Amino acid sequence: MTADEYYQLGNEYRRKGDWKHALDNYMEAIELDSESPAVEAKRMLDEIMSYYCKDMYNP
Repeated sequence: MTADEYYQLGNEYRRKGDWKHALDNYMEAIELDSESPAVEAKRMLDEIMSYYCKDMYNP
C-alpha cells in the first residue's frame, strides 16, 4: 500500500471511532512518507487521546 492509502484508511477508522487502527495506519503512512498529511492527523489524534484518555498515556 502507498502512504496515501494508509492515510485514507486511517481516516476511515477515525470516522468510525476506532482510534487504535487509525493511529496504526497513520504511523504506516508516516513511515513511508514523512511529508504525508498523516503527520498532522496523528498529531491531532494524539492530542485528543491525551485529553480524553489520560490513563492510556499514564499507566
